[in-house]
Amino acid sequence: MKILLFGQGGQVGWELQRSLAPLGELVALDFDSTDYAADFSRPEALAETVLAIRPDVIVNAAAHTAVDKAESEPEFARKLNATSPGVVAQAAEEIGALMVHYSTDYVFDGSGSTPWREDAATGPLSVYGRTKLEGEQLVAAHCSRHLIFRTSWVYAARGGNFAKTMLRLAKERDRLTVIDDQFGAPTGAELLADVTAHAIRAAQADSAKFGLYHAVAGGETSWHGYAQFVIEQARAAGVDIKVAPDAIAPVPTSAFPTPAQRPQNSRLNTDKLQASFGLVLPPWQTGVARMLREIL
Repeated sequence: MKILLFGQGGQVGWELQRSLAPLGELVALDFDSTDYAADFSRPEALAETVLAIRPDVIVNAAAHTAVDKAESEPEFARKLNATSPGVVAQAAEEIGALMVHYSTDYVFDGSGSTPWREDAATGPLSVYGRTKLEGEQLVAAHCSRHLIFRTSWVYAARGGNFAKTMLRLAKERDRLTVIDDQFGAPTGAELLADVTAHAIRAAQADSAKFGLYHAVAGGETSWHGYAQFVIEQARAAGVDIKVAPDAIAPVPTSAFPTPAQRPQNSRLNTDKLQASFGLVLPPWQTGVARMLREIL
């Protein structure tokens, strides 16, 4: 099996290089690759890359993920999140390849408190959400052999993340304020990469498994709960934490205005994924604790 990976340098792309390698020959590219064009701001060149490599599987981990910045550059975000994935999907269909693509909880309007199922009505609140929704729709329309994974609150030990920011602030400040009215499941890039590899093998053997899935860690929390867990784990590990346990104050989303509106309910129902692929998704705390052991 030959696998083409776009977006190798991102958090998910980095982990995918590890999880996909045992499946076959892996060609991993990023926007600045020189052997083949892989810059998603140049969609016209991506089809040539796909047709030149002729992979059996294409995994797209490239995206415009700067949620607030997307509000001021909607056409650029659309090119990276929708137009280019659509071009890759068309090329994948031409050569009969399976295409794997990642989407987001931002395709929903964040109302209510029930975890979103795959067939729930979408209603993105931001440019990022709208362009990611268009991207998943184009992939599904143009490539019959596809796996699309919606995920949320992705983190990794490599690169910046919410946990690292909270730890830095907890060492510097006497008091923290953290949003407590947005809910989701922190999901490790390594978990997402491992689920992807497993799903590729299963879908290659059974075409009935192609389709759209929600893929997040088990359980739920708020950003405030997430921050508390991270700081408690660090304190237990002997890290010098300045902020007191009772000085991490919960605040509403309105306390931190941003250009892009965030969905308050980012809970995703993963029953379909677990049943289709025979997987058990671990609690979000398991992955976060493991990541913290790597960085502390």
